[in-house]
Formats: sequence, structure tokens, C-alpha cells
Amino acid sequence: MKQLLPLIIAVMAGGVLPLQASLNVNLGKTVNQPVFAAFVSFFIGTVGLLIYLFAINFNFSSTHQTFQAHWSVWLAGLLGAFYVTAVIVLTPRIGTTLTFGLIISGQMLISLIIDQFGFMGATVHPINWQRIMGVFLLIGGMLLIRKF
Repeated sequence: MKQLLPLIIAVMAGGVLPLQASLNVNLGKTVNQPVFAAFVSFFIGTVGLLIYLFAINFNFSSTHQTFQAHWSVWLAGLLGAFYVTAVIVLTPRIGTTLTFGLIISGQMLISLIIDQFGFMGATVHPINWQRIMGVFLLIGGMLLIRKF
């Protein structure tokens, strides 16, 4: 069970993304501005995380170490903002299934590269024909979804 729990959590985390997208799309339609909807999503998420940190009695005195991190780590927030905004814009135009299928395909392509070269401290997992075939099958599935 110990090894199964992370897999279940990963599937659950993936499962909430289309729900989040639908909710953010509805907010974007309500305010007629997808970027503002993304901002609200991040703001509410930030408030939720702050409440959680207080609930676990997080030691805020250790946060000065944040500024010792390499400058590139700060890009993660911008990448997240791009992702959420793109989902809000794309989902109504091409549908939830195609949006997330293409997102997953993009994730797999970049993940292959990160694993191949061990970028950002990742464990090296060389690209092989089975991994490439898996990505092609995902992309093929997206082409089928797009067609039908």
C-alpha cells in the first residue's frame, strides 16, 4: 500500500486539473477576462496555502533561505500562470479532453528530455524506443480525439 499511495495521489492530482479548468473557465466567462480569472485562482490558492502553513505551525523564520535559491526557480510561478491562463483560454475553444490530452503530450515530451539529460537534478532515465512509442501513442490519441 505504501508504494500504491503515491500513484493514487498522482492520479487524483491529475483528475482535479480538468475540474479546476472548468471552474476557472466559468470564472473567466463571468468576469470576461481569462487572465483575471487566472489571477483569482492563484490568489485563492495562495490564501489556501497560507492558511495551511499556519495550521501546521510552519516556521516562517526559515523563509530567508528562499532568496538563496538560483534565480531560475522564480520562473516556476510564471510558468504556472502561463499554464492556468492557457487552460482557461483553450478549454472553451478546443474542449477539455483535447486541451488536457495535448497538455499531457507536451508534458511527456519535455519529461523525456528532462529525464534523458538529468536537467535540474532529475534522475537520468535514458530515452528508448518504448518511451518514444508511448509519446507517439498519446499524440495519436489526441489526433483521434480531435477528429471525432
